Amino acid sequence: MGAAPAPRGGPRARTAGTASASARQTAPRRASPGRRHASLRVRRRRAGALLVVSAVVALGLLATVFSASSRSSGSSLPPPPSTAFRARLVEIAESQVGYRTDPPHSYCNKYSAYWGAGTACAHGLRSEEWCADFAAWVWRKGGARFTYGYTPSDINAAAESFYLWAVAHGTWHPLGSGYTPRPGDVAVYGLDPTSGTAAHVAIVTGYTKGARGPDVVNGDGDRTGFSVVEAGTDQYKADTPGSSAPLSGYASPIAPEQARA
Repeated sequence: MGAAPAPRGGPRARTAGTASASARQTAPRRASPGRRHASLRVRRRRAGALLVVSAVVALGLLATVFSASSRSSGSSLPPPPSTAFRARLVEIAESQVGYRTDPPHSYCNKYSAYWGAGTACAHGLRSEEWCADFAAWVWRKGGARFTYGYTPSDINAAAESFYLWAVAHGTWHPLGSGYTPRPGDVAVYGLDPTSGTAAHVAIVTGYTKGARGPDVVNGDGDRTGFSVVEAGTDQYKADTPGSSAPLSGYASPIAPEQARA
């Protein structure tokens, strides 16, 4: 009889199995493609997050430096731009600079004629002192909402009517209230609230911080001629030679969208 076969799982088999297991344990493990791609994505996400954090930190440092620089130089950020409505009011007022009454040395003007106020003149013009008629005309042409009439809450040829109208509509800003005049406001001069009278009004075109008064366009001005439309800079008194009527405050217009709201 031949030799009997060695039993399965004998010493030789166990040795080979042990060697194979040892080889598997010591051989380097190769990552699968899926795991490798996932690892790359994680690294990329980490790198992206680091870039975002670095950008935020850099912007924060720049903002801090800019703020400190502004404080040290005494400067401030510019105010927001004027609305299109207010810019339009300024454009209309400035377009009239140089207008004169006809005939000269009279009060015959087109602004009072627009409202049908005053007394009749030649050429369809009408005569009265017209600083308020001019300011009302600018507001109306620019779309401001108000009524031209003769009740306490209306605007008319009387300079004080702008004060009374603004008080009635919550847009009055007395001098000293901390309000900064805005383009398109009406500056009121020589106001006496007790008697309800005022000396003059003008359309505000701008304001420089620290100035005593606003930059304006005057209707019925008397500085460069008799009864003309003229500009004034830092105007803190009424536009009349030797006037003692000081700036009293500002009436702000109501824009069309405010009226609808």
